Amino acid sequence: MARVEIDTNSGFCNGVVRAIQAAEQELERGGQLYCLGDIVHNSNEVERLRAKGLITINHDELRQLRNAKVLLRAHGEPPETYRIARENNIEIIDATCPVVLQLQRKIKKSYDTRTSNNDQVLIYGKVGHAEVNGLVGQTNGEAIVLETPGDLDKVDFDQRITLYSQTTKSVQHFAEMVQLIQERTATDKFEWHDTICRQVANRIPNIREFARTHDLVLFVCGKKSSNGKVLYEECRSVNENTHLVSDIEELNPAWLEGKNNIGICGATSTPRWLMAEFQSRIEEIIGK
Repeated sequence: MARVEIDTNSGFCNGVVRAIQAAEQELERGGQLYCLGDIVHNSNEVERLRAKGLITINHDELRQLRNAKVLLRAHGEPPETYRIARENNIEIIDATCPVVLQLQRKIKKSYDTRTSNNDQVLIYGKVGHAEVNGLVGQTNGEAIVLETPGDLDKVDFDQRITLYSQTTKSVQHFAEMVQLIQERTATDKFEWHDTICRQVANRIPNIREFARTHDLVLFVCGKKSSNGKVLYEECRSVNENTHLVSDIEELNPAWLEGKNNIGICGATSTPRWLMAEFQSRIEEIIGK
């Protein structure tokens, strides 16, 4: 009989848990609660909270909102968001992840204490990602975002450089970016800070080992999850029989044929209940 196992290290990180708990507590008190952007990059969890009354809005809608209560998710927000909230008499429920908040403060300090206007703050991260937008906002929009090595063409290597990382990026890829910069600039002009969340980074060796020890791996995560893409690729690198799925409907029964050891894992934005649904569905299919 096939064994179906959920990875005990997968699921929400502490920052996401904190944001969802804050939302649920506010919703239980009654009244309207808005969330600026999807509370987590998982449509299933967003829908679950929508059914409880959480209303997701975007930044344009925030500007039109007055006398309301808005939750800021774990990703964090730029200073502009707080300014708009003050002007519009919006009560902020701030669920910014403490790790992200600390990084915002570090970047702001680097920017505010520059010895020259030519000094550059660089952020290794995904362009347009909510967390990255919040980090760039600490520099009045002047920070340079590095998503690929090609983005280094935006950097003036004759000037001082301070490099940070989005908290959910790969430690290995960040180290590679550091090396590329070191090859092109003087040591005394380059300062870098590994600001990757270790709760997230430590999942990589764990999830690789999990994937390695199963015949089939289902990696469950939302299509918008940046962290999910990183972890999925790590699974695939050690087990080619890994499939990325977001909803139960995407489960292909043919994948299960002849598999004796099936693993289910996910991103830091993947709810535990969703992985459990996959486990139950698989067990129904194989007749366990």
